[in-house]
Amino acid sequence: MAATSHASIKPRDGVSTLVGRWPLLGQRRALVVYLCAIVALDLAAIVVLTSTTEFRWPDALTFAALMGCGAVCIEATRRLGMPAGVSRDLLSAWWLPVALLLPPVYALFAPIVLQVLLQVRVRATVLYRRVFSSAAIGLAGCTASVLFHQVVEDPWVLSRGSGTPIMYAVAAAVLFSLLNAALIAVAAHTADPDTTWREVLWNKENVLLDIVELCLGVTVSIGCGLNLALLLLTLPPVVLLQRSLLHAQLQAAARTDAKTGLLNAAAWQREADTEIVRARRTGDTLALLIIDIDHFKRVNDAHGHLVGDQVLVGVAATLRSQLRDYDVVGRFGGEEFVVLLPGADIREARQVAERLRTRIGHMAIPADDTMIRVTISAGVALMSLHGDDLIDLLAAADLALYRAKELGRDRVCVPLVQSPPRSLPEDTS
Repeated sequence: MAATSHASIKPRDGVSTLVGRWPLLGQRRALVVYLCAIVALDLAAIVVLTSTTEFRWPDALTFAALMGCGAVCIEATRRLGMPAGVSRDLLSAWWLPVALLLPPVYALFAPIVLQVLLQVRVRATVLYRRVFSSAAIGLAGCTASVLFHQVVEDPWVLSRGSGTPIMYAVAAAVLFSLLNAALIAVAAHTADPDTTWREVLWNKENVLLDIVELCLGVTVSIGCGLNLALLLLTLPPVVLLQRSLLHAQLQAAARTDAKTGLLNAAAWQREADTEIVRARRTGDTLALLIIDIDHFKRVNDAHGHLVGDQVLVGVAATLRSQLRDYDVVGRFGGEEFVVLLPGADIREARQVAERLRTRIGHMAIPADDTMIRVTISAGVALMSLHGDDLIDLLAAADLALYRAKELGRDRVCVPLVQSPPRSLPEDTS
């Protein structure tokens, strides 16, 4: 599911200890209410459908076989691990057939089984997130299952290859994906109301993955309907696809800063070096910004590190929203950020820096019944004018940043004189 932000609470009167034991209490009240409502609805559906569903051994055997395949996928990818935060897998290849072929109650239990295995065997994450994920997937699968079984009396006719049942199966799979995405998007938006609906709902990569999961789920359903033993033939390609997907996510995670999602210092350095080489070859202009959050230590001291983390996340989100797709932005460590602006001259770079300063100055982070506001100082350096390589540009921008702080902070400066080289952070990845 989408990672939700943590509301910060001061460490007083034992409250922080309570939040440490029960992280859900540290979330926004609206988010807590929403998560509890979805879980309660899922539990109610389990109780009602369990009491009205006739137990049949063939259904139980099919369910066990599909969950066994899911368990094999989890075990096969366990050594790779799973990136923290938001991650994607292909486990829908196993619980979609459960929703299509079996009574709806099984669709409620399938995600619980696999989420428990993920929690125990792969990555132990905050428990309420696992519970909500199980409930959201279960409700989406159950709804799709109920509607599919209403229009297709015998779901096992999928194995005959008739066009109409397969079309209904595809429609049910699409409904499952849409409902699951909607439930998680509401949680993500409730956790961070400043996030736009487009950001939580639309993502080209996620849409492509949803299509892949849909195709896999329907294909596995047809194979399972033909012969349960055919699951042995569908399992290896699904395992291979899931390993490839997780490997790509882990590679991306190794390039990004865990708190902000921006490039980490080492990855930013590599990207910046590439852009500088390209600018030298083409003769294009290029500017570099170093941005520092003013008096960030005071935020941590007064409100705690959770609020400090939210400030970092907010600043990072503002940087991303105000910069072009091909600008290279990263976190350099602590409260310092770096931005490379390909094609920008000194006037454009100053305009961008001023826009970022203004936007971040208007940003507000809720904490302890108050709103936290921060300002930034920025140093600007231009390639050829202030340096010809990354070390020189960083040194010049750093000198300009120091000048901005000396002049009272909350301002943008350019270097007056060249500075000695500034060493790059070590690659700790």
